[in-house]
Amino acid sequence: MSRPPELFPLFAALETLDGIGPKTARAFEGLGITRPKDMLFLLPAMGIDRSRKSSVRDVTPPAVLTVEVEVGAHFPPRKKSGPYRVIVRDPMLEWALVFFHARGDYLQQQLPTGQRRLVSGRVELFDGMAQMVHPDHILRPEEAATLPAFEPVYPLTAGVTLRAVQKAVAATLARTPDLAEWIDPALKVREGWPGWRQALALAHAPPDAAAIAPGHPARARLAYDEFFAHQLTLSLARQHMRRGKGVASRGTGRLQARVLASLPYRPTGAQTRALAEIAEDMAAPVRMNRLLQGDVGAGKTLVAFLALLAVVEAGGQGVLMAPTEILARQHLESLAPMAAAAGVRVEILTGRDKGADRAAKLADLAAGRIAVLIGTHAVFQKDVDFADLRLAVIDEQHRFGVAQRMELGAKGQAADVLVMTATPIPRSLALASYGDMDVSVLDEKPAGRKPIRTALVSSARMDEVVTHLRSAVAERRQAYWVCPLVEESEVVDLASAVERFQMLRAALGEGRVGLVHGQMPVAEKDAAMARFVAGETAVLVATTVIEVGVNVPNATIMVIERAETFGLAQLHQLRGRVGRGEAESTCLLLYQAPLSEGAERRLKTIRDTEDGFRIAEEDLAMRGAGDLIGTAQSGLPRFRMADMERQSALMAVAQTDARRLLADDPALEGARGRAARLLLWLLDQDRAIRLLTVG
Repeated sequence: MSRPPELFPLFAALETLDGIGPKTARAFEGLGITRPKDMLFLLPAMGIDRSRKSSVRDVTPPAVLTVEVEVGAHFPPRKKSGPYRVIVRDPMLEWALVFFHARGDYLQQQLPTGQRRLVSGRVELFDGMAQMVHPDHILRPEEAATLPAFEPVYPLTAGVTLRAVQKAVAATLARTPDLAEWIDPALKVREGWPGWRQALALAHAPPDAAAIAPGHPARARLAYDEFFAHQLTLSLARQHMRRGKGVASRGTGRLQARVLASLPYRPTGAQTRALAEIAEDMAAPVRMNRLLQGDVGAGKTLVAFLALLAVVEAGGQGVLMAPTEILARQHLESLAPMAAAAGVRVEILTGRDKGADRAAKLADLAAGRIAVLIGTHAVFQKDVDFADLRLAVIDEQHRFGVAQRMELGAKGQAADVLVMTATPIPRSLALASYGDMDVSVLDEKPAGRKPIRTALVSSARMDEVVTHLRSAVAERRQAYWVCPLVEESEVVDLASAVERFQMLRAALGEGRVGLVHGQMPVAEKDAAMARFVAGETAVLVATTVIEVGVNVPNATIMVIERAETFGLAQLHQLRGRVGRGEAESTCLLLYQAPLSEGAERRLKTIRDTEDGFRIAEEDLAMRGAGDLIGTAQSGLPRFRMADMERQSALMAVAQTDARRLLADDPALEGARGRAARLLLWLLDQDRAIRLLTVG
């Protein structure tokens, strides 16, 4: 599908804009600008009030002042590095313009004595006299109208001046066509949004500071355009995925009933609801693409296993994929009793399987003798064939973007996909990262999970913590001790962990303390974990957070040293490693005083709530979307005009709107659909355009 001709002027070379040569064009690349259309989406970050005042007396220095003056005498510097001063007079007062390293002849030309000029810049008091150092603007009275009362300020980069950006933006706006409307007319009226061309003009020439705020109709509309294009792309991906004919898998409930009968508790309402949503998707002839989002300990594994059993009841096979071998083995251990109750065969396949053992597993898998396979990405290898793969469950999916989800779908001719994530993600972010999926949320804790007592303890009281630990160990309880991440250097991390390990071993006894850290060989790490799981060691000292993906119901104490160095999500995940058994659990956040304001807010949030979704919303408010899930590996889009934190409510509206538009006009061929195609081109959603073409 080729680019529509009306957009050609916006996709031309940057040099086609007045005043931009090859050198400036290269400099603009530092702002991510390679074509005129990119100029439109570089919105001013702030603005400066340049409204006219009658005298310097009308402002309280330091402040920005715009005033007409009469130029008086020039006083060149007495010594080489000194200031060049030009005395000016407004209707009420005499004061000075000051320049450093300026050429006198140039200043005589700019500011001829006896003439009038409009000057604008920052006024300060120096030795009791008002002065303006290097005015931002010096204009003749007849040019005064070119200076707006409110001047937009853009982000800049080396080699690009504010004036250059303002000029380039004006030139781009002049060649921007008025395009057909892609926003739903009723929505546009309800929100009071301007048309696209008008919104751009307003955003680039804001009349006042209010027009720069994210809530201003022009800014909100442009943010919505960006969210809408993004959601349209995800919805097209979803539509594309669903076009792949799914296999309808309708379970009989026979195996599920056996598992439920073997459990000492009943599923929560949230688990039952999620399972019903999954069953409905799997029974449909289109492919399921669902996200199962649950907090630490909300019981995702049970829901996933019951879903896997449904496809086994229907005569198919399932696969459960984990990001690491430790987690894959842990899944095997936790599912083994349920698999036994159901009477189905569950096997594990990792990179460790070699030779005859591996060959036998692959043969059983291809013959359909293995009902559920658990593994790492090794299950993606060419020689792994299923007899009838119907459902793929992916655990902890931050390492999986939309592209990998599509790839996985190709493995089973039409496998349903269920993704589990234990990181509660605020709704707006979930829509941004997983808008191509349907979402089920587990927002209840299973019965019998006791609350975890969380306390903040200054590291000055370390001795008390060790004493507390000694009595807990005497009662045969187990504890994790997580060491801080120091300066991102593994060597230093290791030194501090080894030191802590030795100190605790001296305090608690030789064989009672174990250590795991990032530098250890895998086999040693597994052995140390195994000793802790078996209860041979009472305290496990760990450097990195990652290793603690284990389930040890007897561990009831979590000590996090230098807790202020961890993020909210990490602290919440770590705390979730305890509180898994019958006994009361405690989480001690050891901090080093004094705390910064942000650190104090983080630690108090963790202390006051165990609700992962509330913690995630707070995290989003404090850190911003990119940080929250590590933009680099999350596949989270980078928005240029929209502000994920402040405008997140628009994301949900955009998703509903995009899905509705595609339901009414799947190929985007109606009037609004054709307009939406223009938006996709403008915002570089080429993937969406390819999906339309493939369609």
